[in-house]
Amino acid sequence: MSVGQYESVVDMAVLLTNAYQLGDMINQSVEVAEYLYWKERMEQNAEVDRLVREFARKKELFEETERFGHFHPDYHRAKDEVMAVQAQLDAIDEVARFKEAEKALDELLHGLSEVIAHAVSDTIKVPGNDPLPSKGCGSGGCSGGCSSCS
Repeated sequence: MSVGQYESVVDMAVLLTNAYQLGDMINQSVEVAEYLYWKERMEQNAEVDRLVREFARKKELFEETERFGHFHPDYHRAKDEVMAVQAQLDAIDEVARFKEAEKALDELLHGLSEVIAHAVSDTIKVPGNDPLPSKGCGSGGCSGGCSSCS
């Protein structure tokens, strides 16, 4: 093993140790504590459990009609039933607070990912969980150098 390869192995060991330390710090954060608390509260709620099972059944029926789209005679009814159960779930305090905690934890993790990526290079793109990401600036790695920013 050459000196350069040895240094690379040592650097990787230090990097991994620091990554595990960062993971431990994240696990001790308020965001993780809130997420775990509301996840447990949500899982212990019998009404949430009942509605989750009902949602799964309604969603399965909707997916069957969805294969034919608007042409299926039960498509709109099945879609409305899924949305109604989802609204019932969203109205439960434990579910709403869990979703808030989940979003806060996601934002923390995404922010850390950006810091790490940009410490390497300003042009590294950092994907997010946004199902409809914006184009150009703000889409992950823009540092003012893309054509949208100029």
